[in-house]
Amino acid sequence: MLHPDLKSARRRRAADLALAEAVSLADALPDLLVTGAEVVRLARPHPGMLFGAGKIAELKTRIEAEEVALVLVDGPVTPVQQRNLEREWGVKLLDRTGLILEIFADRAHTREGVLQVDLAALSYQRTRLVRAWTHLERQRGGFGFVGGPGETQIEADRRAIDEEVVKIRRQLAKVVKTRELHRAARRKVPFPIVALVGYTNAGKSTLFNRMTGAEVLAKDMLFATLDPTMRGVTLPSGRKVILSDTVGFISDLPTELVAAFRATLEEVLEADLILHVRDIAHPETEEQAADVHDILESLGVGEEVPVFEIWNKIDLLGPEAREALLVQEGRTPGIHAVSALTGEGIAPLLDAVSEALDERRSLETLTLGFDEGRARAWLHAQGAVKSEHDTEAGHEMTVALTDRQRAALDRLRGTEGRGN
Repeated sequence: MLHPDLKSARRRRAADLALAEAVSLADALPDLLVTGAEVVRLARPHPGMLFGAGKIAELKTRIEAEEVALVLVDGPVTPVQQRNLEREWGVKLLDRTGLILEIFADRAHTREGVLQVDLAALSYQRTRLVRAWTHLERQRGGFGFVGGPGETQIEADRRAIDEEVVKIRRQLAKVVKTRELHRAARRKVPFPIVALVGYTNAGKSTLFNRMTGAEVLAKDMLFATLDPTMRGVTLPSGRKVILSDTVGFISDLPTELVAAFRATLEEVLEADLILHVRDIAHPETEEQAADVHDILESLGVGEEVPVFEIWNKIDLLGPEAREALLVQEGRTPGIHAVSALTGEGIAPLLDAVSEALDERRSLETLTLGFDEGRARAWLHAQGAVKSEHDTEAGHEMTVALTDRQRAALDRLRGTEGRGN
């Protein structure tokens, strides 16, 4: 595993921590065994080979001595650089994007998740076209970037990829349509949606399990959860909510995956409340939080959706750091220090979630015509009606609605042929 530490990088992370994260990424694939890892400091990347001639020669000696079959580079590698390094070292090479795609392929289980990953991989592979497109006939999870046959004609590869893209987009359109139907059905259910988001390995799935009693895969592993999981939860207050666990974010997420996973992450756009889970014990917790905020912003998550910061893994902190954190928590609204592993802080968090959802409801009075039976029945099903009496104009109702419910009511009344 090689981490190029570029002095010219616009956003330069601590090289040792970036390398450790990259090794964790590689460990997430069962087929890989990392035998060595190092930081390679670069003033600037060599356009044709990435590294300088001396470093390439030094690495070649080590690769041959240790009989390495695959070199992982934690950063972007151009198709030309990849081809040249593979020829020079006599091994296959995988950059950060390719590695993350392999992991996502190994983790995806739902139909949409598999198709989204396939589409992202096709987009990535089309820029390469330096060896056979083994993914089309792959025998395991993953895309064959790690192993596969030799060179094939570029034009044949391109045709195969383009044909597969068309096929996948057609399949994906059907799946997304079905997903939208499911979302539309959920909008009719009187339960708000609470979405868990956060950097990968922040403990979202452990918190999800703690809050729901579910058995979602929760491991100390990057991208342990890929497909979104949703469960109904009854809070201590008696309020029922739908809790959604989403894929973890990561720095330098490949642009192909940001676009491809937009439909999956749209669960976050449906949320009434977002819980941003942070690994508060991680040395780069602030940088990780910044990455999550950037991705949420790119998805179009607006300021109108409230966000709680969940400072997780307080059980890993020393006494002094823990005390300072708890003092800060008490002084700053919207921050909750918890240990999803031990359960500490979970009860106050659940109470705060319930209160926040109650606060989000706006009280208003409206009049429904006598022909708006569906809208009236929907309001009662939502539990939003506080009082009601009939007038000459129709049903005059006092209701308490969230922004999401208000938008759903407007859509429903529109289908009944009336305005507000």
